[in-house]
Amino acid sequence: MKRIILMVCRNILLVPWMWIRLCRHAAHPEKYSDESHLEMLRYITIRANKGGNVIIDAHGIENIPKEGPFMLFPNHQGMYDMLAIINVITRPVSVVMKKEVENVPFLKQVLACVKGYAIDRENVRQGMEVIINMTNDIKKGKNFVIFPEGTRSKNGNTIGEFKGGSFKPATKTKCPIIPVALIDSFKPFDTNSIEPVTVQVHFMEPMLYEEYKDMKTTEIASIVQNRIQEKINENIR
Repeated sequence: MKRIILMVCRNILLVPWMWIRLCRHAAHPEKYSDESHLEMLRYITIRANKGGNVIIDAHGIENIPKEGPFMLFPNHQGMYDMLAIINVITRPVSVVMKKEVENVPFLKQVLACVKGYAIDRENVRQGMEVIINMTNDIKKGKNFVIFPEGTRSKNGNTIGEFKGGSFKPATKTKCPIIPVALIDSFKPFDTNSIEPVTVQVHFMEPMLYEEYKDMKTTEIASIVQNRIQEKINENIR
């Protein structure tokens, strides 16, 4: 909370304009291109990071496909995760977040701007509908971020178990699976500190369909989980 207050205070003259612009985009997402939404969100997150003493150290941007749909599978550390990705991603992405995000100001608007889905982890039928909708969107060329742990880890840079069901849209659409290792992403919003912090974002080499086509989703989940944890262990400072 302290860091959010710092972000606001150091951008106090821009906050009203940025909030109005964000709400306008969120209220009428169909009026803006995906690229326009991303440009607006990146501007806000870059200004917020500068004001809040947050540095994003990104690696592997070249692993983002320049054409065709893809899915990003990051580990989940906290409320800041999606903002770290938006700050450095080069192509528009949508996202699946837990239903509770719909009640969190700013994150609620971000979800609307990226035309994402809020998933109710207690409602199996609704969860299946989200998977079906995601699959259809990917077939139309949309890119997605989904956190396969299902909930944020409470163990810092030690990740939780990845759920196989998260990978079903990828297997159904044969799109590239890109593991994303987030390091120290829990520190900006989930610790009571305003000390300078560096969040690392590592976009790893894609798993192409030819590599995973004969695997079960649980096997894919295990491989992606292990690759991300290894990347985290290699880069913890």
